[in-house]
Amino acid sequence: MSAGPFRYSGQKGVYEVEGRVSEADIMAMAERLVKRRFRRGQRLTSPQEAKAYLSVKLATLEHEQFCVLFLDTRHRLLAFETLFRGTIDGATVHPREVVKRALGHNAAALIAVHNHPSGDPSPSQSDRQITTRLREALALVEIRLLDHLVVGGTEMVSLAEWGCL
Repeated sequence: MSAGPFRYSGQKGVYEVEGRVSEADIMAMAERLVKRRFRRGQRLTSPQEAKAYLSVKLATLEHEQFCVLFLDTRHRLLAFETLFRGTIDGATVHPREVVKRALGHNAAALIAVHNHPSGDPSPSQSDRQITTRLREALALVEIRLLDHLVVGGTEMVSLAEWGCL
């Protein structure tokens, strides 16, 4: 696989770099690798895998985005979608729309994620409230909310680990 200044070495997971590489080149390569690893049908086997994927997708955004990983009964990825886009300090999330998209994908479970452009991944009171509302709305149609992750720069907080689920 050739990817600009990156060349696959033939050894699993090892690439060679030719010449100088910019941050933009590194980010583009990281995004390509993430897309390949998290394609439809890929099983998410650990929170660390999900966090790595989502950090690359959301860490550098200058506005808040609320996204969802839709999963089947075996926690294989059905789809990743950005459902709501906000401003530098918030995005309005509508549980009804999340449920609608989950049903459209025939999802059995999902992981919600949004970023904090400030770089601070600490969940706000509003983050905890929407997590509760989402969990309750999804439970009505037998879809599990596995986690709600908040990305802030290179750090991430799991609301499930915080006991909010």
